[in-house]
Amino acid sequence: MDDAAILTRLFELDLELPPPPTALAVYTPCVVQGGVAHVSGQVPMIAGSVLHPGHLGDRVTIEEGAAAARQAALQALSVLRDGLHGFDRLERLLQVTVYVASTPDFVDHPKVANGASELLLEVLGDAGGHARAAIGMSSLPLGVCVELALTAAVSD
Repeated sequence: MDDAAILTRLFELDLELPPPPTALAVYTPCVVQGGVAHVSGQVPMIAGSVLHPGHLGDRVTIEEGAAAARQAALQALSVLRDGLHGFDRLERLLQVTVYVASTPDFVDHPKVANGASELLLEVLGDAGGHARAAIGMSSLPLGVCVELALTAAVSD
């Protein structure tokens, strides 16, 4: 992929990559090995504050959850770009996993995860297509409503 083209696409969508978030614990934000980049779980933050804390099915709506997933995906792209020193080595996304903090009876995890998937397709086009899992959790770090991790194929 082309770094400048992706940055231009973000601009056209009125989006800006946030600075890559610093690790909140002991882990590496992006590990590249054997043609695959693994981006550690991203929690949706804006200006140092959690975006839409809580649980889906309780005080967080599907729309808010999808917006949080979208923000987490944008952060994951920022971490990926930082780990690759640009998007030029990015070939395509492979897998996106969206963890959703939810009540036991909440069943619309895919609708929440769509916020991330739609953003990735908007920004990366066909290369943003991916396999996906949307998984319900009883809690997530910092009380966030979603956490997102992704893997991508990269050139050497």
